[in-house]
Amino acid sequence: MEVTCLLLLALLPLHCRAQGVYAPAQAQIVHAGQACVVKEDNISERVYTIREGDTLVLQCLVTGHPRPQVRWTKTAGSASDKFQETSVFNETLRIERIARTQGGRYYCKAENGVGVPAIKSIRVDVQYLDEPVLTVHQTVSDVRGNFYQEKTVFLRCTVNSNPPARFIWKRGSDTLSHSQDNGVDIYEPLYTQGETKVLKLKNLRPQDYASYTCQVSVRNVCGIPDKAITFRLTNTTAPPALKLSVNETLVVNPGENVTVQCLLTGGDPLPQLQWSHGPGPLPLGALAQGGILSIPSVQALDSGYYNCTATNNVGNPAKKTVNLLVRSMKNATFQITPDVIKESENIQLGQDLKLSCHVDAVPQEKVTYQWFKNGKPARMSKRLLVTRNDPELPAVTSSLELIDLHFSDYGTYLCVASFPGAPVPDMSVEVNISSETVPPTISVPKGRAVVTVREGSPAELQCEVRGKPRPPVLWSRVDKEAALLPSGLPVEETADGKLRLERVSRDMSGTYRCQTARYNGFNVRPREAQVQLNVQFPPEVEPGSQDVRQALGRPVLLRCSLLRGSPQRIASAVWRFKGQLLPPPPAAPGAGEPSDHSELRLDAVTRDSSGSYECSVSNDVGSAVCLFQVSAKAYSPEFYFDTPNPTRSHKLSKNYSYVLQWTQREPEAVDPVLNYRLSVRQLNQHSAMVKAIPVRRVEKGQLLEYMLTDLRVPHSYEVRLTPYTTYGAGDMASRIIHYTEHNTCHFEDEKICGYTQDLTDNFDWTRQNALTQNPKRSPNTGPPTDVSGTPEGYYMFIETSRPRELGDRARLVSPLYNASAKFYCVSFFYHMYGKHIGSLNLLVRSRNKGALDTHAWSLSGNKGNVWQQAHVPINPSGPFQIIFEGIRGSGYLGDIAIDDVTLKKGECPRKQIDPNKVVVMPGSGVPHQPRPQLWGPVAIFLLALQR
Repeated sequence: MEVTCLLLLALLPLHCRAQGVYAPAQAQIVHAGQACVVKEDNISERVYTIREGDTLVLQCLVTGHPRPQVRWTKTAGSASDKFQETSVFNETLRIERIARTQGGRYYCKAENGVGVPAIKSIRVDVQYLDEPVLTVHQTVSDVRGNFYQEKTVFLRCTVNSNPPARFIWKRGSDTLSHSQDNGVDIYEPLYTQGETKVLKLKNLRPQDYASYTCQVSVRNVCGIPDKAITFRLTNTTAPPALKLSVNETLVVNPGENVTVQCLLTGGDPLPQLQWSHGPGPLPLGALAQGGILSIPSVQALDSGYYNCTATNNVGNPAKKTVNLLVRSMKNATFQITPDVIKESENIQLGQDLKLSCHVDAVPQEKVTYQWFKNGKPARMSKRLLVTRNDPELPAVTSSLELIDLHFSDYGTYLCVASFPGAPVPDMSVEVNISSETVPPTISVPKGRAVVTVREGSPAELQCEVRGKPRPPVLWSRVDKEAALLPSGLPVEETADGKLRLERVSRDMSGTYRCQTARYNGFNVRPREAQVQLNVQFPPEVEPGSQDVRQALGRPVLLRCSLLRGSPQRIASAVWRFKGQLLPPPPAAPGAGEPSDHSELRLDAVTRDSSGSYECSVSNDVGSAVCLFQVSAKAYSPEFYFDTPNPTRSHKLSKNYSYVLQWTQREPEAVDPVLNYRLSVRQLNQHSAMVKAIPVRRVEKGQLLEYMLTDLRVPHSYEVRLTPYTTYGAGDMASRIIHYTEHNTCHFEDEKICGYTQDLTDNFDWTRQNALTQNPKRSPNTGPPTDVSGTPEGYYMFIETSRPRELGDRARLVSPLYNASAKFYCVSFFYHMYGKHIGSLNLLVRSRNKGALDTHAWSLSGNKGNVWQQAHVPINPSGPFQIIFEGIRGSGYLGDIAIDDVTLKKGECPRKQIDPNKVVVMPGSGVPHQPRPQLWGPVAIFLLALQR
């Protein structure tokens, strides 16, 4: 009984795999080609150095299943981990003509919904060298008499560059340094923008009057050439000096032609003159030629500061400014201020009253005001005072004060503002003072406190103002802090109290404030009221579109939910199937209140009930639609992209095979998959090979496999895979497969796959085949042919005959590989036949932190006249190269050869392949699925019998 129980236990399935081959995303960043670098040890996956203007290409190599989606983002520098809002969704990031501002840290984020996303980063260092700028200065304390006679002079050279530039100063063609000339000092000043070197000439000597060159260099990094600038220092060298043909403040009338001349009074070399305007550019029609600025028919908008600047890189630039004022007046306003001392807000006899008048003018201080009462000039008296520049009012405001108001003071007052003698029209404002002049009140008309409109329609908010005079109404938002009105302004003035809005949107909903202005009326506390604006908009629902899968015969519940809308309720919900109206779903128990969702239940999914369902939800303003695609068809397969070395071929074969692997997405959601329909079509061809692939029950995460054979080298193919269930065809998945050799080198080409001879060894490897080998070569050593056995096939070997000596080394170095996986396997065939065979070594040269060679594999002595295969695992930490090192033995019968070198990602095969047999890849057949292994149970059973 004990034996029987043990046997039954051993035969239980042992392939429970949980999520199967589903794996979280893994990512690594590599760059296309080798970056230009300052130092060799900067060759790294984490720093990419590139010249400004070149093309940046970064690739994010990903693994994981399902295939991860890749997103590129960037930060300004390595210290920040905050992504920018812009991003690129692609495995390859390409930036044409990269600019220095695009340097920084780039992030590759890969995610596939399994586990946490993988995030890798690389710092992009953009190299550049600008043109240098050379300026000449003299300390202020040294300026006496002539500028450069027996004084100390500073030549300052500044440049922007990356990496930091190296400076070389020359006088004529001679390089200057501290040690060669006591009258010269070269130093780097503190607190300068950019990189700066100063050449100090102490107490000028006659030989110091010469041409000086500042040469800057970044040591030819990224092929950036040196740049230079030259300045000739003479005894007449002087900074620029200017004077203007007009006063610094120029007041003109509108319509006049304005001409301002900027005159040079000194400077050697001859300074350059430039006019500018602030704020904004020069006016349209303005002409700046040399030192003359002309503005035809000047207007009020042309007012502002005009700057004339002279530069010659000697001393500081000279600058003169003209403040151009074009006479103008606008915005005449008035204020009625009751007795402030008695805190009154009404006009009362016996109390003081102040009338104020103001215009916005240029120049403001040149405006004159004149007051009239009932059409006659107002006469000053003890009770009638006219003042200017009241500290409680805006600058240059005229006020008329009535002391102890009498009935005879009632009347119409007129304030006239003017520019005496200028062709600028006067502006006036009229104020009527009587017993009917009363402060304002404001209110919202009945029924207008809440305004409800539909999105996209116009709206009008209204407040009524009473009083005499009626002031303007100011509108603003209440419920949102620092919110702007639809006009873009925080406050908007209306004369009639109505705020008109065009094409309102939902974000305009809220509370609006209307209040009286303190000008063009009483200068008293503002009166205010509020209006509520409600903007109705159609509903927004979820899901907008949903793919619903279910097995045949099972029920399905479809639910359409209201996310937002105004009003926030469902007025009606209508269901349709394939465009045909369905009966209303039965109401849920107790559903008296308006609902925020609608449901439709299908008792069983059938072929007839499969199709498109539509739920149209309305809230009396508009409608929105939820779409459901109900089906029992299977989801699409998920191609597995992490198959190790899927391409298999022979060097002389014209065909190749491809290992196609996939999983089935959500197989339990529908009926079991019975088979797959496979379609293979060569690109640029119309015909396709179609085949059915039967499968047993497919589980979630189970890796399926099929060998595609008879694919022609080097063509690519489109593969389409469709699952079939009892329902019929499911969703199709497609991908393109390409012929790749996985870094396999057969040495058939003279370029030998980018391998190079090491310049530090004693001799070189030789490429040959049976047809090109020396007929007088030494017998009993070396291979007769390459590993394929054909006379045309090439291989690499070392010739150990004279003049070679014991211990001489020959090294063959591979191209530089970017490490995109943790483990690699180097596979190659070797031939070591002869009684004097020395050693064959495989080394790995790591380029992560300098060049470091480590031994990965070694073999010595005679191994027979056969080709044998070796598999060497390596795990480089960064970019790397592999090196084949042949060492000469004690005599000339020691030729060593290699062929068919392959570099593959992943671990090496655990069992060595027989080197004397050609490995033939299996043909097409039923996809491989996990099966219980029987050798384990049998072994346990035999062990139990022995007991």
